[in-house]
Amino acid sequence: MIETTSKAPEYILSQIYYYLTAGCNLACRHCWLSPRLQDSTHSYDVLPLNILKSTIEQAKPMGLTTVKLTGGEPLMHPHIHDILNFIREQGLILNLETNGVLCTSKEAAAIASCINPFVSVSLDGATIETHEKNRGIKGCFSKAIEGILNLVEVGIHPQIIMTLLPHNISEIEPLVHLAELIGADSVKFNIVQPTGRGRTLDSEGETLSIDRLLTLGKWITGTLSHSTPLILHFDVPSAFRSMSEIYGETGMGCSICSVTQIMGVLADGSYSFCGIGMHVPELVFGHAATDSLSDIWHHHPVLKELREGINTNFEGICGSCHMKRACAGYCIAQNYYRSRSLWKPFWFCEEAYKNGLFPPSRLLPGAITAQISNRKN
Repeated sequence: MIETTSKAPEYILSQIYYYLTAGCNLACRHCWLSPRLQDSTHSYDVLPLNILKSTIEQAKPMGLTTVKLTGGEPLMHPHIHDILNFIREQGLILNLETNGVLCTSKEAAAIASCINPFVSVSLDGATIETHEKNRGIKGCFSKAIEGILNLVEVGIHPQIIMTLLPHNISEIEPLVHLAELIGADSVKFNIVQPTGRGRTLDSEGETLSIDRLLTLGKWITGTLSHSTPLILHFDVPSAFRSMSEIYGETGMGCSICSVTQIMGVLADGSYSFCGIGMHVPELVFGHAATDSLSDIWHHHPVLKELREGINTNFEGICGSCHMKRACAGYCIAQNYYRSRSLWKPFWFCEEAYKNGLFPPSRLLPGAITAQISNRKN
């Protein structure tokens, strides 16, 4: 048992992100974490079951309600059924991100046994060629579809996640129709993050411009969404979304991740800001085998800096945005990766502002004047 010197929790730890595997069964071109391809001849770290159990037991008195399983590919974990059983026994809500390839009927049933399971499955196109061009492994499209159907069979209607790239945007509408056909509940459209393999795509000019992404987003949320019963989410910062998208019946709220209430645990057992700790050593906070979760959560200097400055310290466009308190920098992990500062602006917002594309209604007065000047120049 790990001893702790912490007093009663001052900050709620509502969710732990478990990066269960350091390897993955696919080789996605855009992946921001860049896990290594695992096959019959290469294997990599998986999170020890005892560490997962220990961290959950420590976190429950701190307010834990939800566990997110991701990777790599979480369904590759050799003890995935034991993990799902333990999460259910602990009365925790399950959030699972998967590529769907390994989601057999047995795995689907185990997932369905958990409390209010939310499952997202990645599909980057409506055709074999398009999806597999991005995912890097032949046969993965049909297996992903089969995995989705297995989930639907046990009563889980998953969210489909499509990462937008120049080669697949012509399949946005066909993908939505495919999602309807196979029983999905919603489709979320992600932009490529310039981290990991996404950084390579961005540097090689294989990503979409801010202008093109904003045009697509308006079409998806303003036109395409009215042609389908599915919920469509275009995953961009709050400043670029209408109030109905944020707060409406099908809205996702302002902030995609409640950064002050989340801890990551990597496949090697390290505590981390989130998966970004795989790329940024200073965002690794200790190890679950030797360090008390409560002590790390309450006393680590990076987490303390974050909590103390979350409402006041954002710089650049994030500091000049009316949505800054709700959006909270959108993805501080990405911001830190690019700048080595918790408070630098999110890259998408910064680029939009430089190109005169930031919504004026979301800007403080001085920033509006500066954006007009940017546009003229």
